[in-house]
Amino acid sequence: MDLPAAPDSSGTPRITRINPDTLHATPGYHHITVVEAGRTAHLAGQCPLDAEGDLVGAGDHAAQARQVAANSLVALAAAGARPEDVVRSVIYVASDSREMLGLVWATLNATDLGPAFGTASTLLGVTRLGFTGQLVELDLTAALPDRAPD
Repeated sequence: MDLPAAPDSSGTPRITRINPDTLHATPGYHHITVVEAGRTAHLAGQCPLDAEGDLVGAGDHAAQARQVAANSLVALAAAGARPEDVVRSVIYVASDSREMLGLVWATLNATDLGPAFGTASTLLGVTRLGFTGQLVELDLTAALPDRAPD
């Protein structure tokens, strides 16, 4: 299933998401995301840290996923973007358990950031992340809406 394209200010689609019929079905993401020329925002990997820089949800993948989603929403808003503007996500989970990767995927999709994961997305199990106790990290790229004319 293809998602309707998000139009730019002229009504031209600026983001198109595609799942070719000849590729395998996905659990909610799209194989291909096409972005027409425009501005993009590349977020640094969002970590499960609070505003003071303290780790949230020690030992709890779901709690860390929720904090990562909350931080990502703040970062997207600061760039003038919404979850629907995300065109690529990479989710890093410190686990080799398919069930744990699925839990993090489901948790992220259940947050207000959920629409970001209908685009081109990669979910990775990794050995270690940057902060001691860190279990989840999220890397996002968004296509920014056109700037309003001055």
